[in-house]
Amino acid sequence: MSAPPEQVTITIDDRSVSVPKGTGLVESALQAGIEIPVFCYEPRLGPPLGACRMCLVEIEGLPKLQAACTLSAQDGMVVRTSATSAQAADGQEGVLEFILLNHPLDCPDCDKGGECPLQDLTLRYGPGTSRMVVQKRTFDKPIPISPLIALDRERCILCYRCTRFSEQVAEDGQLVALNRGASSIIATFEDEPYRAHFSGNVIDLCPVGALTSTVYRFRARPWEIQNVPTVCAMCPVGCNVWATTREGKVARVLARNHPEVDGGWLCDKGRFAHDHLRAADRLTEPIRRIRMRGLVAVPWEEALDAADEGLRAAGASVCVAFSGGETVEQADALSRLVRQGLGADVALLPDDPDPALDAFRAPLAAIRSANVCLVVGDEPVLERAPIVDLWLRAARRGGAEVVTVGPAGAIAAPPGSAAAICAALAASSPPEELRELARDLREADRVALVWSGDDDTGGRHLAGLAAALELGEGSGAYFLPRTPNGRGVAQAWRAAGDGRGIDPSGDEALGALIVSGDEALRDTRVVALADRARFVLTTAMFMNEAAGQSHVILPGTGYLERDGTVVNLEGRSQRLRRTVEPPGWDELAFFAQLARRFGVDVDPWTRAGVDELAALPARSGTAPVVAAPAARGPQRAAGAGGDFELVRYRALFSGAAVERVPQLAFQRPAAEVELPGGDASRLHIATGERVVLRSGEVSRELAARVNRRLAPGVARVAEEHADGLADSVRIEKA
Repeated sequence: MSAPPEQVTITIDDRSVSVPKGTGLVESALQAGIEIPVFCYEPRLGPPLGACRMCLVEIEGLPKLQAACTLSAQDGMVVRTSATSAQAADGQEGVLEFILLNHPLDCPDCDKGGECPLQDLTLRYGPGTSRMVVQKRTFDKPIPISPLIALDRERCILCYRCTRFSEQVAEDGQLVALNRGASSIIATFEDEPYRAHFSGNVIDLCPVGALTSTVYRFRARPWEIQNVPTVCAMCPVGCNVWATTREGKVARVLARNHPEVDGGWLCDKGRFAHDHLRAADRLTEPIRRIRMRGLVAVPWEEALDAADEGLRAAGASVCVAFSGGETVEQADALSRLVRQGLGADVALLPDDPDPALDAFRAPLAAIRSANVCLVVGDEPVLERAPIVDLWLRAARRGGAEVVTVGPAGAIAAPPGSAAAICAALAASSPPEELRELARDLREADRVALVWSGDDDTGGRHLAGLAAALELGEGSGAYFLPRTPNGRGVAQAWRAAGDGRGIDPSGDEALGALIVSGDEALRDTRVVALADRARFVLTTAMFMNEAAGQSHVILPGTGYLERDGTVVNLEGRSQRLRRTVEPPGWDELAFFAQLARRFGVDVDPWTRAGVDELAALPARSGTAPVVAAPAARGPQRAAGAGGDFELVRYRALFSGAAVERVPQLAFQRPAAEVELPGGDASRLHIATGERVVLRSGEVSRELAARVNRRLAPGVARVAEEHADGLADSVRIEKA
């Protein structure tokens, strides 16, 4: 155990405070109950710059004012802020006057008006009048940084928060400062659109109205909105957010800092995809299939009667296909209806993490403090759980060794070999190519293990590796589910009956199929099951293939229209709050009423007492000893004709929600296939050239992109561009 940090005592505005040595003056002042105003300072962005000079303070013994954000507490230091120092007050007033020299006074028109730190600090610390007599500098406005972000350049105060985020946190390097001195401006690299998974965070970071959201721009004013605390349910991370509503509609989503989960960051899907709730093609009333009339809108009570009739006729021959986006309460109601009311035991679960992982729980923030981070699996972490990728980057910046093992990893491995990799690393004598990594994992004090693959048994194999490494406090094992609440849905299904139940099998007729949510169609078996079912009940926000085969269609809800509980990838239960009303009944109310007709009493309300800021549940259970699976063959080179093993991944910017937000269209994955560098050279294929992927009678023409980290003999493509292709494809020039 490390020794406690040395304490020092400093005096700020005649108040003494003891803090650990090295604590910044801004934080030290806050502990004394004193605010030092800042613009450029943001502790999440790394070391301070002292760019804005708003934090000027007087330090006893030093002749000039100092930027507090760049100083740390030293024993005996005496500090005076503008509250007790006329010199500091005069300095801050001068800084604000200089900032406002060319800043437009357009607060009534500015989207930041009413929520603007510059407004607030000018009122408290700035001059009462302006001495500006010449015309202020202007620029063309707004400048489109991307379809999502607009830049009003004349408002920029050059705090460099946005460029520091791009460079030091997201590490995309797309926002830059050009020119020098009074000519300095913020721009994108080579004027390309800011296309990155986390670009929207610069809107939150901007302390003025320079960077604004095109989705929210001119949509609302601060005095006519309400901010509702809730949780994002677009991916399994469970970021905490504020949902801003105006006149009963969601106007924007902002990050709400949970230091253990998201660190205050939010991906662009979570920030901007809320506008799909306004889609013109959204289903808003129940639909029933009536003979000779087709699909007809009906009242909710009639839909309830039709569902009752169809399920009674099906008896125990019922299968439920979950989407993984349901709340725990919705999944519980549906699970109890099927397992207890109908006596069925068949379900398609998109995720089913092994309970053995509970023995190695740790907050996501623990990744940042790890000495060694291991990522195994075929899918990019950035696409499945983007905030986890930020934590991994933070770990690397902190000096950690971050190792990826997979088709595009630092250690190349064949697709589907993650389980074998875990078993090999857990063995007493790992293979030569993994021996150094195995040694580093065993010698490290803090380890983070991340599984990002499609195999549900991955949780068991990851837990087996964690047990072999004897991971203690400060270390953790993280299984990344495919869906936002897959872990909570699996728990609800298991609790409603006898464990996992059974998967549908064979091709015999099925009495009824319940399809819960649009994303359930990610399982390719759902449409085939709908063909075999005598009765199909679907909940969906939009018409889809399963809904077209349904006998009863219920309009689904988005996560911002639900009240309930979600369980993130850590196993942390968080409260989902309804921010706006759905167009009709929500799924929980419908299935609770339906369950009562089958003798099952289901509470139609969310369970009380769930707090998203609650601590992560303590570690529990023990990890089993996992037998090593059969190892995959060694990686291979492409054949003479260009035969490749195809790896599909689910892109973050995909799905029904993203498709209905026009501003997000540029973020969707390009129609391209990634090829290994060596194989591309041998086949004389360069980035940007058109190639054809063939498997059987199916072919797809895509653009090529050379990825020199991709394992030989492997091609990777986004799931939405690989429809109909087999696991093995032949690739040739178009």
